[in-house]
Order: sequence, then structure tokens, then C-alpha cells
Amino acid sequence: MQVAAVRGAMTVLVSCALLAAGCTAGSSGDGSGNAAGTTTAALGSAPTIEVLPATAAAGVLPTDPVTVTAAGGQLTSVAVADAAGAAVTGEISADGATWQSTSLLAYSASYSVTAVAAGADGQSTLQRSTFSTVAPTTLVFPAIGPLDGTTVGIGMPVRVYLDAPVTDRAEVQRHLTVTASPPQEGAWSWLSDTEVHWRPKVYWQAGTQVTVDVNLFGVDIGEGAWGKENRQISFSVGAAHRSVANALTHQMQVYDGDALVRTIPVSMGRAEGGFFTRGGAHVVIDKNREKTMDSTTYGLALDAGGYVTEVEYATRISNNGEFVHSAPWSLADQGVRNVSHGCINASPENAAWFFDFSQVGDVVEVVGTPANLGPADGDIYDWAISWEQWLAGSALP
Repeated sequence: MQVAAVRGAMTVLVSCALLAAGCTAGSSGDGSGNAAGTTTAALGSAPTIEVLPATAAAGVLPTDPVTVTAAGGQLTSVAVADAAGAAVTGEISADGATWQSTSLLAYSASYSVTAVAAGADGQSTLQRSTFSTVAPTTLVFPAIGPLDGTTVGIGMPVRVYLDAPVTDRAEVQRHLTVTASPPQEGAWSWLSDTEVHWRPKVYWQAGTQVTVDVNLFGVDIGEGAWGKENRQISFSVGAAHRSVANALTHQMQVYDGDALVRTIPVSMGRAEGGFFTRGGAHVVIDKNREKTMDSTTYGLALDAGGYVTEVEYATRISNNGEFVHSAPWSLADQGVRNVSHGCINASPENAAWFFDFSQVGDVVEVVGTPANLGPADGDIYDWAISWEQWLAGSALP
């Protein structure tokens, strides 16, 4: 019995020794902490992937980015496409943790996202999701004046025309920017639910460079209407041409900067019948070498004293039928009395000179008349509005 007990004790000791040797075998071999040719490390967890917008999200703004983020691994591929298969471009970050879209989404579209991430131990995760963007009932397009790349006079305002009425003027205005070099004080003012203008407090400085940004894509402008697209235009301000037409002295003084370059005898709108030339600062908006002057286009019928007359060198200064133009029939009246239906009559020589001198956007200030320029006279009566009234037309403080 004693011999058996001794043998049993020795067996226990040998077993313990072998177990101890097994616990320290990792100190030699491949240097990894494991015996050469063996693997004892437990498998790690698979990477996780998060996609924004969240799966099944609806009404997503088309300006929102798509973001895919991996934790516990690196993204190896991300594909985002609409229902027609058109891809949304994007980039994976240098550390492989994030993918973000680099192109805009579209309105009224459904998108699928497929992302794959791999962990350090070789495990991978596949994530799929879908979402859809907002579906407008109306898309509103912004037209802009002046035209891109043009050179205009010192009186030309920036005009944004919307092809449908908007109910949230403030939201639209937040996405309109005018950048002038050199900078000049100015403001937006709404003329209607479809038209907003920006003008400087005083006339533009000659040589100013102007950029207009209208960033309405993805903007909710009320009652199901959304901005259709973003637009940018740039224009230059030319020489500082300003003319002062005086209905009392029957003279028009023309300035280039501070220099008086010509004084032109004129005949302006007659008092009889109330055909006064409208008072206030007009803006040159068009030029026609030859023009048919038809009074019916602004509401004066032929049988009520109207006319259809061919004229030359017609420089339009409002949309109510006011031009500076050649009027050989009123030479005896020019510089003496007012006999026109509202236009500024000049001799053929002076009208031709003024036509060549003028650029769209030049200013013609009419003084000495009891009737004032206003909304009924066309789309550019901005300078007839006081600065205080102009500021009151802004939708923002």
C-alpha cells in the first residue's frame, strides 16, 4: 500500500511538471508568444458599419451628404446609386474609417447603399441600406440679370426672377449673395413674390467686379416649392456715365465720371394730356438703331392721341415707352418746350452721339417733372425708391 501511494504521488508530480512546461513553451519558437506551428489566439469580432442617412429614411435633402463609417475595421468598398444605376461619387478616407459622398443627390430619387468593411483578423461585414429624397411639387428656377460676362453701367441692379411665387421670401434671401470688389454697401429688396433685386446704396463704383450666387438647390421655399438649381454669374461695371435731363430747362447734361462731356437741347413729355416724362433715376435697358414707336404697347390707343412712328437711335430708359431718340420733327422745340409723349427728343446728331456713348445700365436722371418713376414704369425703377424704403423691402433684418 505504501509503494502504491508513492507511485501515485510521483504521477501527480510528473503531470504537474509537464503542465508547467506546457505553460512556458511560448518563450521559445517563433517569438510570438505561441509555440512554433501553433495558433491559440481567439477570433476577434467583425467590423460594424453605420450609414447615414439611416436605412429607409424618407424626405432626405438632396444637399445632405451620404456618410458611411466603419468601426473595428476598414472600409474596402462603398457603392451608392439611384434606382437607374447612376452612381453617387465619393471617397474613402486615408484611414479607411469613413466614406463620404462628393456629388449631390437628386430630388424625388431612391438610393441604395452597399458597403463592405474588413477587420484586421480577416473577418468582413457587408451592409446594405436604402433611402429616398424629398419630392417637391414645384421646382423654381432663378433667372438672373445682368447676364454673365457682361459690362454694365453704374445704375444696373442685380435682379433675380423666380418662375413661380415663393411664400418663404426670407429662406430664399438667405441663399442669395452678392460679392463686389471693391466692397460696397447694398441690400436685397423684394418687388414681388417672384422678383427680388440687390442694389448698392449709391451707384456702383466704375470698374467694380461683381459675382452673384443664387444657391437655391435643396432649399424649401414654401408650400411644396423647392429651388431647382444653383447659379452663379459675374459681371463688370463700366465707365460712370450719368445724364441729367431737366424738363424745366429743356437741357440734358451728360457726364463721364465727374466730367461734363455734352449738353444736349431736348424736348420732353408735355403737360397737355399728362404725358410727363417720369421723374427719377432711369436706367438704360436697351438700344435700337431703328425702332417703331407704337403707343399701343403701353396702353395709349391710336384714336386717343396715340401714334406709330419710326425713329432712329432709340436708347430705352424704361419699359413704359420712354426713350432718348432722334426727333427731327421737334428740332424747333428742343431746348425750348416739351412736346413729346414722354420720350426725350434730341436732334439726329445728338441722338446718334448719345446712342453710341450709352451702355446698358447707364443712369439718366429726370428732374423738373411732377410725375415720378414707379412700378407701373417697368422692372427697373430701383433708384426711385429711397434707401430707407429699399431696406424695408428686405425679408431679413
